[in-house]
Amino acid sequence: MNTRAGTMAAHGGGGSEAAEIHEQRSLGFWLYLMSDAVIFALLFMTYGVMAGNTDGGPTGKSLFSLSNAAYETTLLLVSSTTFGFASLAAREGNRGAVLGWLALTFVLGAGFVFLEVREFLGMIGAGAGPDRSGFLSAFFTLVGTHGVHVSTGLVWILIMMGQVMVKGLSLPVTSRLFRLGLFWHFLDIAWVGIFSVVYLPGLM
Repeated sequence: MNTRAGTMAAHGGGGSEAAEIHEQRSLGFWLYLMSDAVIFALLFMTYGVMAGNTDGGPTGKSLFSLSNAAYETTLLLVSSTTFGFASLAAREGNRGAVLGWLALTFVLGAGFVFLEVREFLGMIGAGAGPDRSGFLSAFFTLVGTHGVHVSTGLVWILIMMGQVMVKGLSLPVTSRLFRLGLFWHFLDIAWVGIFSVVYLPGLM
């Protein structure tokens, strides 16, 4: 705790003004997440309407792999846990542990993106691209949007690792790490929805 307090004081992050800025930015980020949730809700609704519009083409049952979706889910859920450990390490002022947990989170997230891209390429190669039917167009849009968000989160993780290495665990850095955590956990929730609404019903 003393180490953390000293680090924050050294960077001028212990004042009430800095804490107030942190609160304001956190509120603003919550508003962003709410708008993002609305976007995903609209994409889920669109998929629900278009799920049966296969135009005589392949359905989810013939395209989806439960094992691949399960691997993706496991990677993303475990990455949420490792990010939680990074947040705990930041509270303790343990910079080395923060970097280690963030690196592991990045590897898990990158594995998720790899599996998703492989799935997309396999479907497109089999003639089941987003232009094949309304069902596939809605599928690629919903799942692809989530994948873009995860990729953005990976870039953000790398940026945060650089800031932790250069600036330490000052209040501005830990504040950004907190917001990144909100974003990453939000993606987990969105993926659970995709797994439950897209993959499981599609395989039944």
